[in-house]
Amino acid sequence: MPIKVLELHHHGIRIGKTAEELEKAQQFYSEVLGLQADSGRPNIPGIPGFWLYVGDDKHTAQIHLMGAVGRSPMARSDQEDPTIPHVALAVEDIQEAQKELDQHGIWYWRIQGLVGPYSDQVFVQDPFGNVIELHQIGTCRCNKAAL
Repeated sequence: MPIKVLELHHHGIRIGKTAEELEKAQQFYSEVLGLQADSGRPNIPGIPGFWLYVGDDKHTAQIHLMGAVGRSPMARSDQEDPTIPHVALAVEDIQEAQKELDQHGIWYWRIQGLVGPYSDQVFVQDPFGNVIELHQIGTCRCNKAAL
């Protein structure tokens, strides 16, 4: 039975870590693209950045700008790094999603509590090496309507 994906939540993009690089990113995404910052982004040690809303108040997602160069402080290995560019999808049941991945013999890794006390993120690569994050619906600030 396939994983029940309910929403596209965010796209993670790497940016530089210096104050100048952060300012350039903020200026481009806010002033040029007109995206509104999520003031509730948690402080993630060693990974500065911004979460930006895309869309109106009812149907929205985010872009997560993550200040990281090389392996981030939250990485377990080169492959297990939450700052690797990725697309995040909300699923109906994160435990069921993991069981489905296990049944298919698909390697994944998970991290809990990174962006909040209830966050449970599962990262998997598609057959082409693209990283997909799966997380429990309702545990991300990505959807403004859900806040």
